[in-house]
Amino acid sequence: MSRIIIIGPAYPLRGGLATFNERLARQYSDMGNEVIIYTFSLQYPGFLFPGKTQYSQSQPPEDISIKVAINSVNPLNWWKTGREISRLEPDLVIIRFWLPFMGPCLGTLARIIRKNKKSKIVALVDNALPHEKRPGDRLFTGYFVQSVHGFVTMSQYVREDLRQFTNKDVFLARHPLYDNFGKKLPREEARKILGLPEDKYIYLFFGFIRTYKGLDLLVDAFHGSPDDSILLIAGEFYAGEDEIKQQIEHTPVRDRIVAHTHFINDEEVSLYFSAADCVVQPYRNATQSGVTPLAYHFEVPMIVTNVGALPDLVPEQLGVVCEPDTKSLASALFKIREMDKQTFQTAIRTAKAELSWEKLVDSICQASKSC
Repeated sequence: MSRIIIIGPAYPLRGGLATFNERLARQYSDMGNEVIIYTFSLQYPGFLFPGKTQYSQSQPPEDISIKVAINSVNPLNWWKTGREISRLEPDLVIIRFWLPFMGPCLGTLARIIRKNKKSKIVALVDNALPHEKRPGDRLFTGYFVQSVHGFVTMSQYVREDLRQFTNKDVFLARHPLYDNFGKKLPREEARKILGLPEDKYIYLFFGFIRTYKGLDLLVDAFHGSPDDSILLIAGEFYAGEDEIKQQIEHTPVRDRIVAHTHFINDEEVSLYFSAADCVVQPYRNATQSGVTPLAYHFEVPMIVTNVGALPDLVPEQLGVVCEPDTKSLASALFKIREMDKQTFQTAIRTAKAELSWEKLVDSICQASKSC
């Protein structure tokens, strides 16, 4: 049995990173390891957080050990928490890195922990450089990158970004399936609960709404969509709320756009994916996306734009890849409906077998041994 510590968002924080880290902790625990997640007492200062709240409304997980300890802007806290973790002498420390702003905090923690001369420190990197750039990004990322032993990422795009900062091995893993949101519900049941019509084709945009995710492009493209279709928007605004709402108000198909623009709790996720006929990710730029493995899990076809790692996970049997512009998206809205359902079902179930948490754990193990 190994002692493993994961550093990153977890309950009571909410969102995809927290969900991922908790699921990863369960995987290690199921394999017979002792696992603790060290999460943040303060993740973002208020001026950096665009949503309404950073905290979950769900019940705390009972099967994971989570310690709320890290203040992202307090160097004294970094020293205290780093020494605490170092004294535990974990065999493996996995640090989730997704934003250069976190570089000083996480890089200092790593430097203090590794003084024990025992712990291997692997960074699981979502973004080496952010979608929305800020001064100091490269400096902060560089500081963090130099503090760890090895790297795993889930995108070739991020892998190449990391090459700008390190010559160490960077192991590539595919984003595992989110299999902790329950089973797919009957479509009619999900639509009834959400108040959606049963006889329409539903395109789903899911997740936090940010400028780079291209919702405005999708709304424009939806002008020319088939008359029997609905665009369902499910997710909280993190940017562009006034602009998107005005855009929807002025579109001639506004009566076919349903906006549930609040944070979607974990317990609600299955409703939206069970109700959808297709998931659309109209991103302007991307590394990887947590929405894609959700679509895999619930076996929903996808439209994705040809950016970052998105097309890597969507071969033609599973969806449509288009360019991040209105014309290409509009064409994809029609093309997705021509897919053969039987071919899709066979292909998605074969592909799902490759997206396991065991494979991610194997990649992390390789990264820790390559140091």
